[in-house]
Amino acid sequence: MDRNAYFVAIAFFGMINGLFNQTWVLFALLHVQILSPALLFGSVPLTLMFSSLMVSTATIVLAGIPAAIYEHIAGVKDDSTDVSMWIWLAGTGLLTLPAVGSFLQIGL
Repeated sequence: MDRNAYFVAIAFFGMINGLFNQTWVLFALLHVQILSPALLFGSVPLTLMFSSLMVSTATIVLAGIPAAIYEHIAGVKDDSTDVSMWIWLAGTGLLTLPAVGSFLQIGL
């Protein structure tokens, strides 16, 4: 599979998790409102969008950790291999599972 297809799929899973995972978005929203209210001008919609972006980014970063561990153990020197990209894609898919129900009900 082309590397760009992996990246698009990983970003899609991250986006779905950031938009539809109500538990983690609420958790991030509460912490953003407490820790940085002046950063987003006290605007709740802006804070909600920033919280969603935080959850999306956290999904992609956390799912990349097992792929990075695999690359370290396998001794990959150059670009990521297909196996590590599949590990990253599977990790984002697993982290997105709680949000899939909401996504299928609401849709994009």
